[in-house]
Amino acid sequence: MRRTLTATAFVLAVALLTGCGGGEEKPAEAGKGGSPAAQEPAKPEASGGDAVEEGDSHEVTIKVEGTGKSKVMYTLADSDFAEVDLPWTKTATIAPRGAEREVGRLVLVTPGTMTAADGMLVAAGCSITVDGKTVVEHEGGKTGKPCSYKLK
Repeated sequence: MRRTLTATAFVLAVALLTGCGGGEEKPAEAGKGGSPAAQEPAKPEASGGDAVEEGDSHEVTIKVEGTGKSKVMYTLADSDFAEVDLPWTKTATIAPRGAEREVGRLVLVTPGTMTAADGMLVAAGCSITVDGKTVVEHEGGKTGKPCSYKLK
């Protein structure tokens, strides 16, 4: 009885692994003839099937001012939440795509708190610069505000 259950469990495991693709992955061209059309990278498309148009590229820099360490949440070319050493800067080149060209692409930096010279916790300051021009700037202090900007 025990052998039957073990054998049945083994057969079911093999069937599940085989049926769910548990084997090694094979390159796309293996066994498919490797046609040139299959090897071309996919291009982003809008829902209508037309290619998504990109706007002008902009160099965007986000900064958090202050001293010590602070937690920072940001959305630039990517998004993250991290503890950083202040002052902190991150730069990316961004080109709005599709609907972002009309409504804007959100760039956001939310600084956390830092320890002031008197030992009190205060909000760190932040700024956003687009193509060398500061478009948003908030000083640190008691009321910390995130810096946000819609890039078009």
